This record gives sequence, structure tokens and C-alpha cells, in this order.
Amino acid sequence: MTTGSVIKLPILIIGVGNYFRGDDSAGLLIAQTLASKNMQGVQAVEFDSDGTGLLDLWEGVGRVILVDAVSSGNKSGRTYRFEPLAKPLPSSFFSTSTHNFGVAEAIELARALNCLPSRLVVFGVEGTNFKMGDPLSDEVESALPYLIEQILDEVEKLKQD
Repeated sequence: MTTGSVIKLPILIIGVGNYFRGDDSAGLLIAQTLASKNMQGVQAVEFDSDGTGLLDLWEGVGRVILVDAVSSGNKSGRTYRFEPLAKPLPSSFFSTSTHNFGVAEAIELARALNCLPSRLVVFGVEGTNFKMGDPLSDEVESALPYLIEQILDEVEKLKQD
């Protein structure tokens, strides 16, 4: 479900993925869980479209947390935290997208256009099942509660900024 209308709030959490591609659904599942918490000053949305749409989604939002599945060849279920304002994302990590223009490319385009949020943190979870119809792997499913806790900790830090 792509979110078309986003109320501009102080913190936006964007879960990226595809429900039909196993581990690629991780970001969407996390966004769905966080949205159900109805946190004051935070909006969590699911994003399953081409990466260029991220620029529109975070326009006017100062603090953004983005979460997606990654594929770097490391152990499935491993989690990552990136600060792409300080250093570009390793694009090879975000190569699982079904779209031609993924998260890393969207961030670099936004950097070139000078339209990045003032704070941007990207979380990733290492996946292995990315084929159409694959189930969510046990390793990624087990990592989701830990990743949600990491994101909630990040939200608290961003609220203090």
C-alpha cells in the first residue's frame, strides 16, 4: 500500500518493501507495527513504489527514519544503521528492490537536488528470501522486534534534537 497523502509531522518513519517478496516485506511490516502504536509526533507509513517517490514523501519533513531489507551477503537477520547525511549508503546493500530506482539512488538524487531531510537515519535488515512468492525467513522475522526497538530508541533521540 503506497501512501499518497502524508500529514507532515516532526518525525516520519518510512518502511520500504514488497509484501510479495519474502524478506523484502520487512520494512513494510515494521512500518505497520509502528503505525499501530499511534506515537505522538510520529507518523509511520508503508512505501512500495519507485524510490523517486521518497523525495515527495519526505518533502517538508525534517526528521526521517527509513527501514528496508538489505542484501549484502552477510548473515540473514543482521541489522544495520546508516547515517547517509554523513556518508553515502553502500548501494550494493539496497539492491533487492523490484524498482529500477531504489533507496540508495533516491538518497543520492535528493543529495544532488539539495532536498534531503535535515536528519535521516536508515535501518536495514539482512535478508535472503527475495523471490516473488517467497515467505519471510525465520531469521528476518526473529530480527524484527529488535529492529523495532532500535527504531523506537532512534525516535526518542530525534525527539530530543
